[in-house]
Amino acid sequence: MTTHVKFANTLSAAPCETCPACNAGHLRKLGINMENWDYVVALAGNPNTGKSTIFNALTGLRQHTGNWPGKTVARAEGGFAHGDKNFKLVDLPGTYSLLSTSMDEEVARDFILFGRPDVTVIVVDATHLERNLNLVLQVLEITNRAVVALNLIDEARRKKLTVDDRRLTRDLGVPVVPMAARSREGVPDLLQTIHQVATGQTVGKPHRIKNQHKILNQAIDTLAVKIETLFPGLPNARWVAMRLLDGDERLIQAVQRGELGDLQPGNLAQANNAPEIPLEVAS
Repeated sequence: MTTHVKFANTLSAAPCETCPACNAGHLRKLGINMENWDYVVALAGNPNTGKSTIFNALTGLRQHTGNWPGKTVARAEGGFAHGDKNFKLVDLPGTYSLLSTSMDEEVARDFILFGRPDVTVIVVDATHLERNLNLVLQVLEITNRAVVALNLIDEARRKKLTVDDRRLTRDLGVPVVPMAARSREGVPDLLQTIHQVATGQTVGKPHRIKNQHKILNQAIDTLAVKIETLFPGLPNARWVAMRLLDGDERLIQAVQRGELGDLQPGNLAQANNAPEIPLEVAS
């Protein structure tokens, strides 16, 4: 089966991945006002991992709630300062994956992909780590500006479970911060790590899983090269290629509408004159 996806032509400009001003337009489309804020931080995680507790620990009373634009999904925003920088924190819906099979998953996925937060904090439950790593690995396919908040470490100790956070940091390729948000254990470390990732002092090199199927890997790699050629500076071409091959309607629409090109700061999408690239999908 051959699927034709229309790619928008773009006028390339040098990417400026660490400049929040370059991304303000994308964030406004998602209902996020960055006036008076230096960086935007996304807070992601499975349900029941203590994500809301971490949100409250970081923001205190500096928060408000509403809905995502055009959605019935609730959104919470807050803010905090660390060093000489102001951070806006956006609490994404609790999800088990980013495959956009539900409205919550679509909202979370679109914000990380199109909003391009300066840092994405992924909250995991130290007592159910294996189950939570599914979402972690999916997020790391999209962005390398991530921090894993290893929450409920106190519960893990109580159950006599030991998690080697240093080994986890090495294996995942991004910082892992052990914490127990209810007692504020690890909160200062999380603030410092967010600051380091946002300012570029810490640069993640995330582990990305290679599928063992040779033909599938070749298809992903071939398509990723074509995507990178058409959209220079796109930070997540391999992940986009995998989702296009999987028939992700939202991503296909983003390509056809030129939204994918908008992920390159300074680019002008020209969707009407877009070339078509045939995607060979094994049936």
